[in-house]
Amino acid sequence: MNNFDFAQLFQGIYTLLVSDPVIAYSRIGLIFLGILLVHLGRKGILEPMLMIPMGLGMATINASVMLMPDGTQGNLFVDPMLTDTDQLLEMLQIDFLQPIYTFTFSNGLIACFVFMGIGSLLDIGYILKAPFSSMFLAFCAEAGTFLTIPIAIAMGLNLKEAASIAMVGGADGPMVLFTSLSLAKELFVPITVVAYLYLGLTYGGYPYLIKLLVPARLRGKDIKRDPNKTIRVIKPSTKLYFAVVICVILCLLFPVASPLFFSLFLGIAVRESGLTKIREFIEGPLLYGSTFFLGLLLGILCEAHLLLNPKILLLLVLGILALLISGIGGIAGGYILYFLKKGNYNPAIGIAGVSCVPSTAKVVQKEVSKVNPNALVLPEALGANISGVITTAIIAGLYITLIPLLK
Repeated sequence: MNNFDFAQLFQGIYTLLVSDPVIAYSRIGLIFLGILLVHLGRKGILEPMLMIPMGLGMATINASVMLMPDGTQGNLFVDPMLTDTDQLLEMLQIDFLQPIYTFTFSNGLIACFVFMGIGSLLDIGYILKAPFSSMFLAFCAEAGTFLTIPIAIAMGLNLKEAASIAMVGGADGPMVLFTSLSLAKELFVPITVVAYLYLGLTYGGYPYLIKLLVPARLRGKDIKRDPNKTIRVIKPSTKLYFAVVICVILCLLFPVASPLFFSLFLGIAVRESGLTKIREFIEGPLLYGSTFFLGLLLGILCEAHLLLNPKILLLLVLGILALLISGIGGIAGGYILYFLKKGNYNPAIGIAGVSCVPSTAKVVQKEVSKVNPNALVLPEALGANISGVITTAIIAGLYITLIPLLK
């Protein structure tokens, strides 16, 4: 029992005791936050497939800090800040999640897998039935991705950082990950974490925004459809050719974002081509597996040493501001269509333009049904919702292409 070293036996506790108090309290706070995310995921308040692995990862990584051979504090999960090739090769053999992080997360591959899965779930026929109104609402609901940039710059961020956090306003996690990797790699971990933490707010917070901005008499308004008008049926072949043409055009315009465009429209093409087995794989194991590991990696990146950046609080404020502005912009677009269509439109549909598929579309239908159970606005909401995904991808392509050219 000679020279018993407490630090070697219970290193997680020891590193808490010897750490800077700010680090120690932050670790404890993140452990409890992780447990809370697991609870909220279990209750269905937040997305369980994402939040349960993310919450457990967040709690575990902050409990697992240990003393490394060189005397520094670290963990055996992942080192996201590695850039030296020799160190990376060594860590690939030590940190058990380093291969998944390096080969799928830090290069955007996992975001593309998720986007491919999302594409396989999208029926772009909703857009083709009402292309003007769908794209108009989607553009209005991108207000946060535009208006947050000058606010962020005024608060001290540079243009690349401002554009990266502004993408949270599109409520599309893979898009935020891809954009921040390209424009603000030093902040992509906290920006991506902020984005996914806030995605739950689109389902939990937007109903209150709808109630605040849309009175009940308009919120319960059904859309009158001409009974004599033949319902337009969009053939799968039309959807397929539309997806191919749009994919090619977008890749011609924004090659730097082509992995995202390709992944999204490949999922759509598989859906409309009748490739049943491939579609089942993409929208099942690939999408669910990618989302699970995305949540797991986001959780273990929430280590106190990584997140204690002085810009974190600023990112938290700007992220929620971007989502709020986008929601307000979408509803404003809904009101514009309400007046253009002489009252035959439900302005609440506008918030579905925020591209959190299909959450915002479901939120709209749910809030409308509470006032008028017979009202059906889901088709229009899905059109705006799916258009929002495409619009967010276009804006990401614009930012990634143009912002590095600006001095």
